[in-house]
Amino acid sequence: MNEMRPARDASREQAQFLRVLSRDEAMTRFTDALAPKPLSAQEVTLADALGRVVADHISAPVDVPPFDRSNVDGFALRAADVSAASEHSPISLVLNEETIACGTEPRLTVKAGTATPIATGGPMPRGADAVVMIEQTDMEDGRLVVRRPVGPAQNVSFAGSDMALGEVVLRKGTQIGSREIAMLAACGIARVQVFRKPRVGGFSTGDELIPPGGKLKPAAIYDSNGPIVAASVVENGGEAISYGIVSDDAETIEATLRKALAECDMVVLSGGTSKGAGDLTAEIVGRLGEPGIVAHGVALKPGKPLCLAVVDGKAVVVLPGFPTSAMFTFHEFLVPVLRRMSGLPARDEATVEAEAAVAVPSDFGRTEFAMVALSAHASGLRAFPLAKGSGAVTSFAQADGFLTIEALADRLPEGTRARVTLLSRDVQPPDLTIMGSHCPGIEPVLSTLSERGIRSRIVAIGSLGGLHAARRGECDIAPSHLFDAKSGTYNAAFLDDSLTLVEGWRRMQGIVFRKGDPRFDNRTAGEAIAVALADPDCHMINRNQGSGTRVLVDGLLRGAEPAGYWSQPRSHNAVAAAVAQRRADWGVAISFVAKAYGLGFIPLTEEHLDFIIPKARRERAPVVTFLAACKSPEVQSALTKMGFAPAPQAH
Repeated sequence: MNEMRPARDASREQAQFLRVLSRDEAMTRFTDALAPKPLSAQEVTLADALGRVVADHISAPVDVPPFDRSNVDGFALRAADVSAASEHSPISLVLNEETIACGTEPRLTVKAGTATPIATGGPMPRGADAVVMIEQTDMEDGRLVVRRPVGPAQNVSFAGSDMALGEVVLRKGTQIGSREIAMLAACGIARVQVFRKPRVGGFSTGDELIPPGGKLKPAAIYDSNGPIVAASVVENGGEAISYGIVSDDAETIEATLRKALAECDMVVLSGGTSKGAGDLTAEIVGRLGEPGIVAHGVALKPGKPLCLAVVDGKAVVVLPGFPTSAMFTFHEFLVPVLRRMSGLPARDEATVEAEAAVAVPSDFGRTEFAMVALSAHASGLRAFPLAKGSGAVTSFAQADGFLTIEALADRLPEGTRARVTLLSRDVQPPDLTIMGSHCPGIEPVLSTLSERGIRSRIVAIGSLGGLHAARRGECDIAPSHLFDAKSGTYNAAFLDDSLTLVEGWRRMQGIVFRKGDPRFDNRTAGEAIAVALADPDCHMINRNQGSGTRVLVDGLLRGAEPAGYWSQPRSHNAVAAAVAQRRADWGVAISFVAKAYGLGFIPLTEEHLDFIIPKARRERAPVVTFLAACKSPEVQSALTKMGFAPAPQAH
């Protein structure tokens, strides 16, 4: 139980990161202690062999094909009999009184001057050494007339021409795919010796974790690390064994670790402890067996808290708790080991060259991996960082790859040509890149595009960020709601000669608050702001600089900076969530999210959500389709249900 843990002194609590290792040194220590190699072999049925790795060379037990056979529908004959045949001087042959189909054993010998009808795949009869295609023959008075010559062996596959008896058809270390399955089946092989899949036990630690499908309690989060680690294990040749979620209790964690070690070849867990200083899990791992922890703290970002251990020949790895950190460290350190244990070849990474769209800062002294989205540009690919932090699950899902910033650099300057390591070899830039303000109303438009086979991506960087991206030619469309106080208009005043504006829809911005709060209930916007500014305990939640909503908020506050002013999330949802969860008392968001979160709403202004488009991209087919979808009855109906008012038709 937690209250029975022995006291720990301050020096021990601070020991975990006194020796931070480089990525290479940590990997060397880990692999030297583990010495990973393929596991023992096991026999599986052909039906279960897909994706497995061949444990020993496999030789063909029979010839494939097992007999000489025809490659075409036609007539088996002796090539010498028709060597002089032509359109002007055809040769007539006697037909034998049998027809050879697939699976039919020939009975008659093809003698000189005769031919036997034969189907594709039919076994060649004795005496015949070629097949003439049926298209090159005619029938006259019951005889076969051949109008073209054929050479010996023409249109014939001989026994063993595909795979010969004793020939090695699959070598040790080959991963079995659908083509390999076909080869094995053609040889009549029903069972295969493959390397055993490494059994990888996994669990997540943390009292705050709830399994997907469970009811989310206050201050709790769903466990995403467990499922993603399990999926990554399977992707890289392992068998994932889940031990669920384990509470932050020393006895429970240790018991689960020992059980997993007894049943599995490797154990992977994520998270440490929320009970106090130090790392409870690492302490437990350190006493499980020899040699124990070989690295705890690696000069990576994300991923510094990684703990690598080897316990009596088995790897035990404690991944950082944040999802992006967990996935980076899993793929950097565990994937090479896991693939070696399963017999798979090393990961074949694909890279492309791209230009950094903006400067990417980095911590000097740590190798940093920056998730990026790729977009097509006139000068080539551009890489746009997805700065969501290591706690963001969507960083991996929305990214095309990552940039590596070496430990001795403090930034990657804007415009730098750099290698992007792709997360998948089949990654391609989307058909439509959207950067700017994100609005829920865009989702039904993109759903329509998806049904038409158009791939799109949204990078939410605010209206001002989208404007700059459009100017640089890094996106196709920049959703924007920038208000110009001088002209009293939205968006148009911010364009230059390279950009054009297409109207989108109208949406109501307003003050969101918890229903029943007397500081806001039944008040006008001016009254509510005055009361909020007069109450030092009334906390606001702001929006990020560069967003259209931030411009509106600053106009309301007129220079005031109440409590919470510098809390700057990037979305309407984050504002509504902060108010609903009582971390703030008010903020500014659109009516759609206020309704979704059950909040009160004081209307401020109907703003214009429009689309800024580089003129050079205005006629691109995906852009044209996007704008047409915005005007479609289905999307217009969806916008109305969401509380948005369609703008005049775009043109």
